[in-house]
Amino acid sequence: MIHVFIGTKPEYVKMAPLLARMDAEEVPYRLIDSGQHAELAASFRDEIGLRAPDVQLGRGRDAKTIPEAMLWTLSLSRHSVSRSRLRGRVFGGHDGVCVVHGDTPTTLVGALLAKRAGMALAHVEAGLRTFRWRHPFPEEIVRVTVGRLADVLFAPGPVAAQNLRSTGVKGRIVEQQANTLVESVRAILGSGPDAVADGRAGAGTDAVTGGSAGAGPDAVAGGSAGAGPDAVAGGSAAIVTMHRVENLHLRSRRLALVDVLCEAAAATPVRWVLHAPTERILAGPTQQRLVAAGVELVPQAPHRQFLEMVAAAPFVITDGGSIQEECAMLGVPALLWRDSTDRPDGLGENVVLSHYDEDVVGEFLRDPQRYRRPGRVPGVSPTEQILDELGQWR
Repeated sequence: MIHVFIGTKPEYVKMAPLLARMDAEEVPYRLIDSGQHAELAASFRDEIGLRAPDVQLGRGRDAKTIPEAMLWTLSLSRHSVSRSRLRGRVFGGHDGVCVVHGDTPTTLVGALLAKRAGMALAHVEAGLRTFRWRHPFPEEIVRVTVGRLADVLFAPGPVAAQNLRSTGVKGRIVEQQANTLVESVRAILGSGPDAVADGRAGAGTDAVTGGSAGAGPDAVAGGSAGAGPDAVAGGSAAIVTMHRVENLHLRSRRLALVDVLCEAAAATPVRWVLHAPTERILAGPTQQRLVAAGVELVPQAPHRQFLEMVAAAPFVITDGGSIQEECAMLGVPALLWRDSTDRPDGLGENVVLSHYDEDVVGEFLRDPQRYRRPGRVPGVSPTEQILDELGQWR
């Protein structure tokens, strides 16, 4: 039996193509939701038509703060006390393989529970590294730990695969041509770039299975995605996100970004899409300052709508790894509000790593459009390869 253990919205975004493919091919699997993003995950499942999980863990609401995350972790750790109860309650009494994704607390908890239950462990999006324990924190620690536990490691490209080889992991390394996110992006882009430029993106859940929608690598080619200069002339807003621990909880980095956005808003509409923890930390005088400067503060949007905003943006400022990947595919100029990144996507092309350096940030903002590139979404199916590799547990 294949068990898929996920629980955050980004994990659902990237694993949706695999879940949809298994549904379409009638492959039996169990979906275990950790409950880390219980509300956001449920909303995303409804958005794209994924079925409800077989097991819903957690407390039924998002873990939005560090204390809430600690309580959530404790609530899940109790399942590991009794191995027989763990196998029955979480894994339905089945043997098989547990598939985890990425570098979240859910990834680590899922891996530990799977090994405690005697399951094989498969890690999707394995091998991304900065080789710096605190950047990003705790993601780097999670990836290293899970990589050492995993029996099968799906590396999204040659750099990730080489990282795994160099660190001597014991599991079998499967080098992939791309990350599963390419299939999610193709599903939203539909059959061509005009769908995004005209605001008509989205070919429905069938596209997630790897069907005809966006089937070729040139689905966004030619630089049309994001509508290029026309989108800027039409007043599309620059998109901003920030949610990582090393930014949220370090005052100097947080306020430096606020300074940058207040200055940028004088020349370009700026829309900050707020994660719940970010919204709480910005509340008060900082929020008032942003609003007074003309920065639009909005809550997280459905992923389809968010990707459309990114595609149409004159530029993006983010600390999100998945958004870095999406910007790289769309060719949208992006400034990473980070000191280091575990992904090569877009670097040296349309993505600039800030290192929190004022000169780097200033140079990017003086002319973001010089970083715009033709968008290109690879026409490959990483999920098909994953499912083939998991064949022995079907």
